[in-house]
Amino acid sequence: MAERTRAHVFVSGRVQGVFYRANTRENARERGVDGWVKNLEDGRVEAVFEGPEDAVEEMVEWCHTGSPAADVEDIEVEYGDPQGEDEFSIRR
Repeated sequence: MAERTRAHVFVSGRVQGVFYRANTRENARERGVDGWVKNLEDGRVEAVFEGPEDAVEEMVEWCHTGSPAADVEDIEVEYGDPQGEDEFSIRR
């Protein structure tokens, strides 16, 4: 099994109200990545991805574009050790 990693991501731009969270969940599940995604009060989206390094990196790269209606301006990523996320969910 591939080495698991964790990426904690903050996405800024026009990323709320454009199905960004739903598309993130769908893409993460397709890649077998666990974690969560949620909107922040400051207009950004926050996400955590845990899984095989290549799949997590694909999700970080996907965040640069996001959903078709999104306009991503910036991404901040911090990598760390997995904390046992199970499945992928949208948090409120």
